Amino acid sequence: MPELPEVETLRRDVDREVVGKRVKTVEVPGKGVIVHHPSRKAFVDRLEGVKFTGVERKGTVLVLKMDNGELFVMDLRDGGLLRRATAKDELAKDTQVVITFTQTGQLRFLDSSGGLKLWVATPDELAEQAPELFELGMDPVDEAIAWTSFARLLLGRKAKVRALLMDRSAVAGIGPMYADEILHNAGLRYDRQSEALSAQEMRRLYRALVETLHDAVKHRGTSPDDGFTDIFGKPGDYQLELKVFGRDGQACKRCRGVVAKGRVGGKPVWFCPDCQV
Repeated sequence: MPELPEVETLRRDVDREVVGKRVKTVEVPGKGVIVHHPSRKAFVDRLEGVKFTGVERKGTVLVLKMDNGELFVMDLRDGGLLRRATAKDELAKDTQVVITFTQTGQLRFLDSSGGLKLWVATPDELAEQAPELFELGMDPVDEAIAWTSFARLLLGRKAKVRALLMDRSAVAGIGPMYADEILHNAGLRYDRQSEALSAQEMRRLYRALVETLHDAVKHRGTSPDDGFTDIFGKPGDYQLELKVFGRDGQACKRCRGVVAKGRVGGKPVWFCPDCQV
């Protein structure tokens, strides 16, 4: 599933390549990705003729603003991909929706996993359909965060630090990969209690959180093994920077110890037993 840096990469691409364009036609060759609409036609009718005026990211969901006041919601989940294309480009077999612009060019939505969800909503409808988007915690990329505010969050939640990082109501958009990388960069074990960290450790975690995510965005996300690609079909390269995630048995890039693989709730977690305390 794409995490905050990957979706932020797409948001910036969409802002540059899609915002300001008007929709000419919408085709829905796929099945199952359109939600909250009684029919494909109902979905198409709310998109054709509108102009996209802006785009924002709510955690890992993209929301395109339209000149009629409505919103085009894009939840990529585990397999959704966006592609900038021309009408002459071959249509991939897993193409679900094609938006053609009046100024030529297309935006295509691909999905082979069944996870992609697209719909159009008014702001009030979106609040009813996806209330979780309005309950998100701090966004380290979208807004400046004082370390003292982050410290209050750590003290108030009383949770394992990895679980807290992955709690969308605490910090928006972080999944297992970046949680492991953030904790390694901070030198903290995944099972430390948030409220038991020292002030120095809280500062380190805050700095690691912000720096890791911004660095991953700079590298245009992480693309391991046929994973995430940007709107042009190009992979990110932050996987070359990963310190622990997926590297069990290999040397830690900081202390040269051996990266270990543990389990939390039946799911893997990667860390260095030697330099994460």
